[in-house]
Amino acid sequence: MPRAPWRRRRTTDSPRPAGRRWAGPLRRSGAFARQVLLVRVGRRDGELTGGVDTALVEPRYAGRRRYGLDRFSRAQVEAVMPVSPALPPVNPVLPVTEPDDAASRSVPLLPGERTATRRVKFALVNACTLSSLTLGMLAIFLAMQGEVRIAALSLIACVAFDGLDGALARKLGVASPFGAQMDSLADMCSFGLAAPVVVYASLAGSVSTAAAAVACALVAACAAIRLARFNVSPKDGRFFCGVPTTMAAAVLAVTVAIGLPVPGPVLLVGVALLAFAMVSSFPYAKLARLVKLPPWLWLAPVVGALVDIRLTFALVVVGYLVSGPVLWLRQRRAA
Repeated sequence: MPRAPWRRRRTTDSPRPAGRRWAGPLRRSGAFARQVLLVRVGRRDGELTGGVDTALVEPRYAGRRRYGLDRFSRAQVEAVMPVSPALPPVNPVLPVTEPDDAASRSVPLLPGERTATRRVKFALVNACTLSSLTLGMLAIFLAMQGEVRIAALSLIACVAFDGLDGALARKLGVASPFGAQMDSLADMCSFGLAAPVVVYASLAGSVSTAAAAVACALVAACAAIRLARFNVSPKDGRFFCGVPTTMAAAVLAVTVAIGLPVPGPVLLVGVALLAFAMVSSFPYAKLARLVKLPPWLWLAPVVGALVDIRLTFALVVVGYLVSGPVLWLRQRRAA
């Protein structure tokens, strides 16, 4: 017997339908049941996923008239099974946790035990940092008024306070991330801004204003790069990566304070080279390593300073700057 022209396979336990007209209401009711089922699933999953909107489910069957879904509106579906309002969306991958009180609290400025003695020590260390910052501002004001040498002496005092706050923090046991960041900001103000301003004031009249401005701006930019790189780089106990900002400011301050008899263009070139040395990758020995040098190496600068302090200072600075490339070449050959 040839197969019936309609596509549904006929079974033996069901009578042959007289036509497809009787199945229309059944299909419509089935489609309506499926629509309600989707809404109920969305409501049940809404506790985890924040609610499923039927507007996101219905387009799946949009245009499929054989399911009969286009004959039912959302209002008819919600009349049978009301949909609760959508909850705020929640990421199903991340677990929902209660807010942690310990994580929401601010990080203490002074880690560890908060006793009155430790707080006084912490305040003393930060007072040294603020003193360095204040002296840097004073150096700027003095340089603007033409008191260049006094401004240079203020910078030398900045260097002293900058070394004092770190030594006190380690000795008193109150070192903290807050203190490190505050020291970095103070160094930028005192050594990255005040030192170039003092040098610019000292170069007035000996070189062109534009050239002096470019050289001093280069010092400020390299100081910012040097401090930012120091904050994020791993620390080496033996060498600095590049000339430290504090040492560069000390060299500039002493140069201005002693009135080094160098022509203006030569001094300008020296300032630019010092700026590039701050951001270089050459290793420069730390002060703790320099102290361990043989005593006769320290005796030579002392005797030279008694003879001619300016020449001795220039030779020491040049020797220290040249030591970086020399150590770098030795490390390259050893590797």
